[in-house]
Amino acid sequence: MSEHAAFASSETASPEIRVVSELVARARKAMQAFADANQGRVDEGVTALAWSIYKPEHAKELAEAAVQDTGLGNVSDKITKNQRKTFGTLRDLLRVKTVGVIENDSARGIVKYAKPVGVVAAISPSTNPAATPVNKAMMAIKGRNAIIIAPSPAGWPTTARAVELMRMELEKIGLRADLVQVLPAPVNKALTQALMKACDLVVATGSQNNVRSAYSSGTPAIGVGTGNVPVIIDSSADLDDAAQKICASKIFDNATSCSSENSLVIVDDVYDHAIAALKAAGGYLATADEKQAIKDALWVDGRLNRKLVAKDAGVFSREVGLPEAARQARFFMVEEQGVGRDYPFSDEKLSLVLTLYRVGDFEAAARRTQEILNYIGRGHSCGIHTKDMDHARRLAGEIEVVRVLVNQAHTFGNGGGFDNGLNFTLSMGCGTWGGNSISENLNYRHFINITHLCTVIAEDKPAEQDLFGAYWSRYGR
Repeated sequence: MSEHAAFASSETASPEIRVVSELVARARKAMQAFADANQGRVDEGVTALAWSIYKPEHAKELAEAAVQDTGLGNVSDKITKNQRKTFGTLRDLLRVKTVGVIENDSARGIVKYAKPVGVVAAISPSTNPAATPVNKAMMAIKGRNAIIIAPSPAGWPTTARAVELMRMELEKIGLRADLVQVLPAPVNKALTQALMKACDLVVATGSQNNVRSAYSSGTPAIGVGTGNVPVIIDSSADLDDAAQKICASKIFDNATSCSSENSLVIVDDVYDHAIAALKAAGGYLATADEKQAIKDALWVDGRLNRKLVAKDAGVFSREVGLPEAARQARFFMVEEQGVGRDYPFSDEKLSLVLTLYRVGDFEAAARRTQEILNYIGRGHSCGIHTKDMDHARRLAGEIEVVRVLVNQAHTFGNGGGFDNGLNFTLSMGCGTWGGNSISENLNYRHFINITHLCTVIAEDKPAEQDLFGAYWSRYGR
């Protein structure tokens, strides 16, 4: 019996530890029954979880519940998210092996075997109380793990229903329902911390407080960073195409995504034409007075106002007191000159507000992009609309981010797209720049351990001259 299990079984254990210990014990029992599943059976389980939310009536039910419970986003886009992200993730997962031998490198004498990581604690945000839990559950089950979801308090009813649907689908195909569980209400900090300590892996999506708690739990953890995406509109950009993509991306689910554009950095020689294209796509450019009114309404005592976060454009404009013309808009634009604490519009806004920066040329755009990310969002991602791939490559070579998207609607491409090669996910790693342990999209590889079978091969030992020769000739021995 482990030290934690012994502690949990004692009479002095806290109520939270006792609750979590029971959940973990059930999860381990379910894992034992799943341990000998072959790849086909595992993939049936993954498909069952996908169908539990992809099924049209379930996608709609969970979308409606999410908006009702959290007040964030809108139903139609959450339906799309529930289905699109799930479909894309299922595509990715069904194409890979996670059972038995997954790689045989005969030249190096290495054979790789996939093994489960164990019971996964999944911390999920209020912005996606259905899609994120299912997304993580699919990846966990792909590795023959069990998963216990720790939802946000506001999102608990939706998450609990999503878990119920997943469990029903698992039982329908003869798998243990306890492969997927959820913390009971009321979810609180103590209960979530107890879960993180008791499990084998923590995967945290949401606030940076949750991510830091995961990393300090003593359990191996994967966290994600803060989004605050800046996107460059370059001199050679197709302005109408860029504006349409930016609009579609910005307004999706009322900008709840961490991948939603927060700032546009526009090169001077196309600035006016870009603004005209953005207006034609549905943007409203605020005057200086209106910008101040948005600032006063959007931040209250230094915090984002929940009455405006992820709200429809009509609600936003009425709450701020914008004129009638603004109430017909799809998103709102404010011009800004600086970055940092004294310029709150350079921060992540989680609303239909897009900050505009005018810069002299591409070099200035790249510098401003890094400045924005250095303030908030370091490591996450940025984008560029351009026909000059040298500019895109320079951006990728210079900016400290995990993802640089070229000529794409950021929200639809950053977490995986059908027209790019990124893995579908709802959790974006930001590398050490963003305080994370991974610098890629969360995917199935993070839910498996790998055993390396190593056999003898022909000796691969170069001569000293091969390795040191160039150094010796230049610097001496």
